[in-house]
Amino acid sequence: MQAKRTLIKNAKIINEGHIFEGDILIEGEFIKEISDSISAKSSQDEIIDVEGSYVFPGVIDDQVHFREPGLTHKATIETESRAAVAGGITSFIEMPNTVPQATTIEKLEEKFDIAEKTSFANYSFMFGGTNDNLEEILKVDPKKVAGLKLFLGSSTGNMLVDNPQVLEKIFKSTNLLISAHCEDEATIKQNLETHIQKYGNDIPIECHPIIRSEEACYISSSKAIELAKKTGARLHVFHLSTGKETKLFSNKIPLKDKKITAEVCIHHLWFSDEDYKTKGTLIKWNPAVKTSKDRDELWKALLDDRIDVVASDHAPHTLEEKKNVYTEAPSGGPLVQHALPAMIEMHHKGKISLEKIAEKMCHNPAILFQIEKRGFIKEGFFADLVIVDINSPWSVKKDNILYKCGWSPFEGTIFKSRITHTFVNGTLAYKNFKFFDVKVAKRLTFDR
Repeated sequence: MQAKRTLIKNAKIINEGHIFEGDILIEGEFIKEISDSISAKSSQDEIIDVEGSYVFPGVIDDQVHFREPGLTHKATIETESRAAVAGGITSFIEMPNTVPQATTIEKLEEKFDIAEKTSFANYSFMFGGTNDNLEEILKVDPKKVAGLKLFLGSSTGNMLVDNPQVLEKIFKSTNLLISAHCEDEATIKQNLETHIQKYGNDIPIECHPIIRSEEACYISSSKAIELAKKTGARLHVFHLSTGKETKLFSNKIPLKDKKITAEVCIHHLWFSDEDYKTKGTLIKWNPAVKTSKDRDELWKALLDDRIDVVASDHAPHTLEEKKNVYTEAPSGGPLVQHALPAMIEMHHKGKISLEKIAEKMCHNPAILFQIEKRGFIKEGFFADLVIVDINSPWSVKKDNILYKCGWSPFEGTIFKSRITHTFVNGTLAYKNFKFFDVKVAKRLTFDR
C-alpha cells in the first residue's frame, strides 16, 4: 500500500539561514521532495496551498515539565503535548522531577510508556542524577535517552546534587550530555532568611530576583563550567537569566564542536523585574526574571551565538497554587503553546530574524542533542513542520488556552502571527485551533 502523500504548495521555507519559496512533498512520515514547484502525482495526494505562509521545521523544546506521573492535577503528558503541538512544538525533552522521580531506569521507562500511549508530540526524557545513583546513571543508553539532568540548586525531592565529590565523579564517569540547573543553594538560603526576617512569609514578589540573585546564578554556573573543563564533560547550562553569566560562554567554534553550551528561555527574553507589579507570582520562575539590562544582555548573547538554544521551561501549576504567599507560591509557568508566537512577535519588533528563530528553536536543539532526522526541512528527514501566517493577529484568552492549568502569563497579549498547521511525522495534527485526534508521536533517537 502506497504511503499517504501531502503536497504543501507556495511556501516560504525557512531552513539553515535561508528563506526560499517552494513546495514540500510529504510521503508517509518523511519529507520526500523539496523543490521550486512540485506537481501532484495522483488524485489521492492531498494538496495544501499555504499561499506564501512561512514553514518552519517543527520546534524542539529541550526543557519542559509535563508533571506526569504524580502531579497530574497540574498537567499530563497528553494535555501539555497537545498544547505544545498547537504552539508548533513537535518534539520535547521532559525533566525528571516528577513523583516518583526518574532517577532509576525502571522509573524512566515508565514515563516513556505513558508518552508512547498518550503524547501528541515526539518525546524524550532526561534521567535525573542524585547524590547516590551513579550506578543507575551508567546504565542509561545514550542512543535512546536525551541526557542527564542535574539540579545544582532549586531541586524538588532529593534531586539536589550538592556533594562536590559526587558531582565530580558524575562529570568524569558519564558520556551523557549533562544539563544543569545552576543556582547556588547556600546564597539563596541566606537571602531568603534575611527577607523572611524582614517580611515574614508574605515577601513582596519584587524581591524574588534579589533572593534568587545574580550572584547565586553566577557562582553555580561558573563552578559547573569549571568542572566541565576540568573533566571534559559535555555540559549544557539551562535557562540563563543574567547578563553576567553570558560572559562564561563562547561563540568561537561551531555548535557541533562545543563541549559547553547554553540555553535561554522565553520568559527571560520577554519579561523583566518591572513586570512583577502587574503579573505577580504568575511570573515567579527559578531562576528569577531579572532586570531589563539582564534581558538585553541575554538577547545580545543569543544573537551573537554565545547562547545556543531557546526553550520554554514549561512548568505549570494551578492558579490556586500560584496565588499563595511568596514562600508557598511555586515557581514555574506554562509556556509551550505560546513560545513560538512570542519569538515571532519579537521578530515583528525587529529583535530577531525568522531564520535565527529556526536556528535557535529547531536546528540547534537537534545538533546539540544529536537528534536523528529532525530539526531541519530536508529530504529524508521526518516531516515535522509548522506553517505560520505571519500577519494573522489573535489574542490569548481563557477560552483558547490549552494547558490543563487553564492560565497563561501571556493572557491578554495580542500576537501578530498564528500557527495555522502543525505536522508531526508527516501527519497533520493541528489546523487553525482544531485538533485531529491522531497520536503518531515517536520516541526521539540520538545519533551518538
